[in-house]
Amino acid sequence: MEVKEALLKRRSVRKFTDEPVLKEQIEELLHAAMSGPSACNRQPWEFYVITNESVLEELKTASKFSKMSAKLAIIVCGNVDRALPDPISSYWIQDCSAATENILLRAVDLGLGAVWCGLHPQRRPEEKVRGLLGIDEKQIPMNIIYIGHPAEEPGARDQYDEERVHYIG
Repeated sequence: MEVKEALLKRRSVRKFTDEPVLKEQIEELLHAAMSGPSACNRQPWEFYVITNESVLEELKTASKFSKMSAKLAIIVCGNVDRALPDPISSYWIQDCSAATENILLRAVDLGLGAVWCGLHPQRRPEEKVRGLLGIDEKQIPMNIIYIGHPAEEPGARDQYDEERVHYIG
């Protein structure tokens, strides 16, 4: 698939079939995630791969936006021990966001559907996920990405808006 096609086809998919995501596909998603850029190459990310059905059910209670029924969830966390020092420690958010987008694009390329459900900076959802997975305080749960075989296929779209582009020079 061409990059432009993947970019236009990448849409939030919230309905999935019961078909499991293959281990090889999960590894492809994680390779894509870790190919993302990171400030000073600190790579402050940690990934929790969830396929256990009871844990997936519990994740639905993490926030009002995380009620998806998928066979796979990947929790992207920022590891503050790997982050840059203050005052620029928050670059982990950009690094983990790039990793997340790479997962979403690779999912499209593999014929999978995915949706990014934010956790950070909401304290209660962060704590719920941290408690559910036994994540220590040095890792900040940034999001849940639900992934599966799509039971819906939103059409590709181009959201380009010329009015939001400002050329200087």
